Amino acid sequence: MLSGRRLDLLDPTPVDIEIEDIAHGLAFVARWNGQTHGDFAYSVAEHSLLVEELYGRMYKSATPKTRLTALLHDAPEYVIGDMISPVKAAVGPGYETLDDRLMAAIHIRFGLPAETPKRLKAHIKKADKISAWMEATQIAGFSVPEANKLFGVPDPKIIDGLSIHLRPPVEVRTDYTTRVESLLAAF
Repeated sequence: MLSGRRLDLLDPTPVDIEIEDIAHGLAFVARWNGQTHGDFAYSVAEHSLLVEELYGRMYKSATPKTRLTALLHDAPEYVIGDMISPVKAAVGPGYETLDDRLMAAIHIRFGLPAETPKRLKAHIKKADKISAWMEATQIAGFSVPEANKLFGVPDPKIIDGLSIHLRPPVEVRTDYTTRVESLLAAF
């Protein structure tokens, strides 16, 4: 990693996880396989910031720990990349095992339970689907009816005032790191 850490993907340990590495990697991993409008790719880091914001709007009882869990929901992609769901399924259970091991190490590193509780995971998934709807309609060329069919119809109150603005990776990396640090400080 750029931090100098050596991360064993098959046996990751929390001591080898650094937020700067995660933020840097995620800021350069493109969602939608880079097939979006704009001068910059829409990164997994930017997506994660949006999911955390949506999660906080949806669940008023959200705590800094649950919000951090939402922000880190795709963190393993900083080293294994972002694959669309059909590809993940084709790769098979090995991908999921790798993802789970890395996520557990990341969570432990930042003081979270190694495994996300099912209810919290379901809540984050709802925010993730709303984010996907916004991305699909705003930057990926989907019509609203197409996005509604694939991701469901979002509550307009949840997305009110939110829009996607593509930014340089360095800005997104800084915002991601800053947000993680502010949530950690609020524990």
